[in-house]
Amino acid sequence: MKTQNGFTLIELMIVVAIIGILAAIAVPSYKDYVIRGKVSEAPAQLATLRVKLEQYFQDNRTYVGACAAGTVAPLPTGGDAQYFTYTCTLAASTFTATATGIAAQGTGGFVYTVDQNNAKATTVTGVAGWSGNATCWVTKKGGSC
Repeated sequence: MKTQNGFTLIELMIVVAIIGILAAIAVPSYKDYVIRGKVSEAPAQLATLRVKLEQYFQDNRTYVGACAAGTVAPLPTGGDAQYFTYTCTLAASTFTATATGIAAQGTGGFVYTVDQNNAKATTVTGVAGWSGNATCWVTKKGGSC
């Protein structure tokens, strides 16, 4: 008599079930990891932009005219702005720089701001588990700084 080697259908179903359980745990964690990597762009770029805006103000005694190409404080573009779009609201002695997430890049719903007083804020809408903070830039799930 021949002995048969191989797996039974029950054994294969158990393996598939185990893989399914592991995937159900790993996929959400991986998504959060990817989001954390992408949202770190905005605080870094806004911090740099804030310093450049202060340099512009020291040279010109106004913020008006900054955030333009050819100045010491241009808005981040190209490779520096992969996941966010950047805008400035300028007045003579005040500014607000804003980074708005690009939905197609997985950062939609995130909005980071900084002003001339270095007041930082984060608004998060429509991203499960993430919340904003009116006093800092959120880079972790749960709204902590």
